[in-house]
Amino acid sequence: MTTAIIVAAGKSTRMGAGTDKAFLSLGSKPVLAWSLIAFERCPEVDRIVLVVRKDQQVAAKAVTHMFGISKLQAIVPGGNRRQDSVQAGLDACDLDTRYVLVHDGARPCISPSTISEVVKLVKRVPAVAVGRRMTDTVKRVEKGKSTAIIETVDRDTLWTVQTPQAFQVKVLRDPYKALGKQEVTDDCQAVELTGVQTRIYETNQPNFKITTVEDLQIAAALLK
Repeated sequence: MTTAIIVAAGKSTRMGAGTDKAFLSLGSKPVLAWSLIAFERCPEVDRIVLVVRKDQQVAAKAVTHMFGISKLQAIVPGGNRRQDSVQAGLDACDLDTRYVLVHDGARPCISPSTISEVVKLVKRVPAVAVGRRMTDTVKRVEKGKSTAIIETVDRDTLWTVQTPQAFQVKVLRDPYKALGKQEVTDDCQAVELTGVQTRIYETNQPNFKITTVEDLQIAAALLK
């Protein structure tokens, strides 16, 4: 059984106080609905667990009903950190889940075909992340607010990593239990800390994360 955890419990601080970007309008649908529909339409995904802010659970249920998300298994409240929200999603997965995907609800451009390929790959390897090769020149600067360049970094070995990230379920459960207070920026990092190698599924399809109002405008143009 393959379960997708869609995480949409962030604070959306760069969108402005009191804003939840997951429920902002993006074309004809809320931002969150685009991801839900993509996973609903992917035949390799059996169930969906949705993680939202505690005060948005009713709104999330309304969205899933409005767009006919039949694979929905549960809507659960998230935590203060992203990893806490993912853990809440993992706790809601049925015991027969063998493969788990974690996706940011703020990445509305994900396609069912990309999801499908990621699921197929994770059935052969322990962990997979969607990613793209770096094409821009990369500079390293001093830590903090300084913009002074220290060096130019060799980009040939650098990738930007996106979601969904997929795992054979035990490969993700055990590292999350072991994290404690240590913070990670994505699910693959938690797995990497245990020595498990993650593979990248390369895609050139748009799959950026919405963080600003300008991102909403770009996504609206792409999803027409």
